[in-house]
Amino acid sequence: MAGIRLPAEDSDVSQVTRQVAAVDLISDDDRSIAADSWSIKSDYGSTLDDEQRQADASEALSSAAYRAASDYSSDKEEPDADTVSSMLGFQSYWDAAYADELTNFREHGHAGEVWFGSNVMENVASWTKNLCLEISQHHSPGTNCLPAGQPEKDLSGWSVLDVGTGNGLLLQELSKQGFSDLTGSDYSEGAIDLARKLADRDGFSNIKFLVDDALDTKLDRKFQLVTDKGTLDAIGLHPDGPIKRIMYWDSISGLVASGGLLVITSCNSTKDELIQEVESFNQRRKISSQEQENAVDQDAGGRDTTFQYIDHIRSYPTLMFGGSVGSRVATVAFLRN
Repeated sequence: MAGIRLPAEDSDVSQVTRQVAAVDLISDDDRSIAADSWSIKSDYGSTLDDEQRQADASEALSSAAYRAASDYSSDKEEPDADTVSSMLGFQSYWDAAYADELTNFREHGHAGEVWFGSNVMENVASWTKNLCLEISQHHSPGTNCLPAGQPEKDLSGWSVLDVGTGNGLLLQELSKQGFSDLTGSDYSEGAIDLARKLADRDGFSNIKFLVDDALDTKLDRKFQLVTDKGTLDAIGLHPDGPIKRIMYWDSISGLVASGGLLVITSCNSTKDELIQEVESFNQRRKISSQEQENAVDQDAGGRDTTFQYIDHIRSYPTLMFGGSVGSRVATVAFLRN
């Protein structure tokens, strides 16, 4: 089960109490319970037929201890104290989950789970549209100074990639906002099969879907906008999550075009933590660049600063927990230099 962290909206709140539960790779029932309690049911439909099962699972898992999955052999001698692994970090989990979703779609027409809920997804889509329009008009993000009647045709120039797209519903929302060059990738063939079926059914046949691993991408194209809704979270839940997160940034940096945007939505990282992770990545790139240049051109690393924080969603509901104010979800945008 993914850890639920309350991302702080204010920069002076550096850490928020985390409640987490990890689940061993045991059975289909355990896999289903973990997913049900981590995800958020929505009006798009759900794989759950038993409301009480979800409530019971949530109660049981909330009291579990911090423990890593034991069936995976890692090259680390001891697990990182700050790392909690879960079945959601394994491709086998998602292949099985989307096999269930496909069956549910064929039998009941359900689209499946909407990670973080439909309200968050719609909020991400509309906020991202406004941010892209501001950038297109050379305005600073957050100034709310778009010209009246700005034609949404400006969005047609934005090529979009949604990594770990799952059922592809975020791309459908982005299409409703005016984006037209849309691509979704996922390493699970079942996810791509479901996304294609849903897009065809809902009248979004223009959206392209393909099987691709974000950590070892075979895409040879760069995109003006790359979105990630929960993918980095799932990657971090693998027993080798810290290593795979480094691989993620190396790979993603090659997919975002210069001057383009990366928009990440997370429930496991706060805004400040995502910014810190990007700064660490930029520093690694700078050191690597300087080493390759044999420190001849000291400015090379500066030019290779890859991502820069520009904005985040401020409209998510906040709550008090452990004396801190935070939100269950953080959406942060970074500009590719």
